[in-house]
Amino acid sequence: MFTARVIGSVWATRKHKSLDGLKMMLIEPIDGRTGKASGEVQMAVDFNVGSGPGDTVLIIDEGSSCRQILGHDKGPTRTIIAGVVDKVHSEDGEKKYH
Repeated sequence: MFTARVIGSVWATRKHKSLDGLKMMLIEPIDGRTGKASGEVQMAVDFNVGSGPGDTVLIIDEGSSCRQILGHDKGPTRTIIAGVVDKVHSEDGEKKYH
């Protein structure tokens, strides 16, 4: 799992049936303590979380877990948005995102 910032939406006129009705979002991994970018932009599925551009989110990046959450054994998914982050507590203190 890691934290990321939603930076946009992905629109597709045709996609795998297991993705019908789901939002596909562009995410940028960040350091949860500082909010600074820490990785390459990638796509993640939003399964009833309701995230949008600018939100800080918690990401599960493992195909089997993603497919279990979606309920599709053979869906072409690996990365899913598990929740919206409000704040992060660490040794350095607290970082609020909302």
